[in-house]
Amino acid sequence: MKAIQGYHLIKPEDLSWRPSNLMKIPNADYLERTESHNLSARLWRLPPRSANTLHKHIRAEEFYFVLEGVGRLRVGDETLTVPKYGGVLVGPEQLRQVFNDTDAEVLWLIVGSPEELEFLPGAKTKPDMSLIYPVDPKQLPKELLGVEWPPKAE
Repeated sequence: MKAIQGYHLIKPEDLSWRPSNLMKIPNADYLERTESHNLSARLWRLPPRSANTLHKHIRAEEFYFVLEGVGRLRVGDETLTVPKYGGVLVGPEQLRQVFNDTDAEVLWLIVGSPEELEFLPGAKTKPDMSLIYPVDPKQLPKELLGVEWPPKAE
């Protein structure tokens, strides 16, 4: 993996927020402009009563850090409550899902390494998505029973 040369300063106004593909969670990728092949870092703003995908990784470890609110994270069969400024490191083989079963927004910073090169623009090979999503990625945790997420497209 190639390391970057020098440094990249990323200011808040440089971030581009967009809804995620499957679950429509607002997120901003800190490193998309840096061309880092070693690290990923993304902000995720979970609305009340929402969830991100249930997934795992091929090689990447991920560190989940709560910046605002109280975070909830499903890892395997366990549900963790993560206080503001608390964090959780999750290994690649563990199924995981960030969710929000409260009435307040929660802001997460999620950092992963190594970057899974299969997902970078221009990758020569496409990843086997069954390795990332071995079960239904839109499956909600039991804490969100009865909630409809992602929102229906209008």
